[in-house]
Amino acid sequence: MARKARKPIVDFAVYLAVRVAVAIVQALPGNLPFRLGEALGWLAYRLDKRHRLVAAENVRLAFPEFANDSLRVDRLVRGAFRHTALMAIDIARLPRKFRMNTWSNFIDMSAGLPMLAPLYDTRPALLVTAHFGNWELAGWYVGVCGFKTHAIARVLDNPRLEAFFKSFRQATGQTVIAKKDDFDRLTEVLKNGGKVATLADQDAGPRGLFVPFFGRPASTHKAVALMAIEFDAPLAVLGLPRHAEPSRYGMECEDVIDPRDYAGRADAVRAITERYTSALERIIRRHPEQYFWFHRRWKHQPAVRERRAKAA
Repeated sequence: MARKARKPIVDFAVYLAVRVAVAIVQALPGNLPFRLGEALGWLAYRLDKRHRLVAAENVRLAFPEFANDSLRVDRLVRGAFRHTALMAIDIARLPRKFRMNTWSNFIDMSAGLPMLAPLYDTRPALLVTAHFGNWELAGWYVGVCGFKTHAIARVLDNPRLEAFFKSFRQATGQTVIAKKDDFDRLTEVLKNGGKVATLADQDAGPRGLFVPFFGRPASTHKAVALMAIEFDAPLAVLGLPRHAEPSRYGMECEDVIDPRDYAGRADAVRAITERYTSALERIIRRHPEQYFWFHRRWKHQPAVRERRAKAA
């Protein structure tokens, strides 16, 4: 199917609106940006019925014990809207607030120390995270600390927004690799011992590898495990949740997976995928309101073969 033609005037209007919003947030003093984020989260919860229902459905799937407790489900969904809005506010403030000489005011690294070994190693490494906490700040922070990383990201349809966000993401030394159409570049980076960050919690479609996620089969991309095995790249599974308000985060490295531990195993791809998915789940369970429950993580399920009963 041919891609629908873009309207430059609409793209420019959206881009201009985003730039104005970012400028306003950056200009607000004191705790006003935080209060604005809370108000936006409340407003989004009230107006965005579609994502509110999707999030509630996902929460019930992830936490069966909440199934008959609508108040508890609603509380978590409200928290997710609030967190997402506050995350957006913090992202807008990144260039002004989070710098090399100020990062310790905002990020506690004590639980993230295990990730340093793969970053300092001469081998390539994969930094695996999810749509959780403040994943954009995580990439910014690693760059501010002097590590040169590459992040796999989807190219935005709006070319002006794509250029804006790309420059933002690359401001501290992180290089963006397009999720599609840039495989050769990704391969070259890993061959040369590069460090690559990726979000590994998206539905991979009906042909994905189904592994348990919150006790339910979730279609997961095989590429992360395949890259780890092919390029001998350890995986650091991490997240950057908000630990205190308004903008205090903590780096949490839940697991470091060495593909050498799975050498010779026929089920190596599945075993590694299950292990990092389980690690992501553990982080999310500690801070469930900070997960992006708005996408359909369990959209696809394993095909069930119809079996005809044999006549006696």
